[in-house]
Amino acid sequence: MTDISIIVRILVAAILGAAVGLEREVHGRAAGLRTHILVCVGSALFMVTSILMSSYHGPMGQVDPSRIAAGVVTGIGFLGAGAIIRSGSGIRGLTTAASIWVIAAIGIAAGAGMYVAAIVTTAVVVVVLFLSRIEEKMELKSGRKQKTVTKEGEI
Repeated sequence: MTDISIIVRILVAAILGAAVGLEREVHGRAAGLRTHILVCVGSALFMVTSILMSSYHGPMGQVDPSRIAAGVVTGIGFLGAGAIIRSGSGIRGLTTAASIWVIAAIGIAAGAGMYVAAIVTTAVVVVVLFLSRIEEKMELKSGRKQKTVTKEGEI
């Protein structure tokens, strides 16, 4: 793997992390632009490191490059769990936790050089996250959710 290849993988991860993070930022979520970029870039670097370590140290014995990726998945699970908050009878933060988890997967794919998979997944994630507006309208129509009115107007 060349230095240019490593740089491209990290930059692709940063761009894809920004695409998802921007949507989260626009909707005012705690895990926004910077968080998503950092998680995606970090995951990509872990994957690049794993691939390089296996190629450098492979002749010394059995080396499995997927072990670091598995560690990333576990670690991100704990990070996502921290984003989940119980609020009264409801739970908040599940979508944020899921977006952190999937952005790590996108970073791993970018770090492995699987650009098509990373780009397509990013597009799907952004579309799914924008579905929240449709979901809210459906909940309001069905009466499952009430409009919140403040001094400034509707929320």
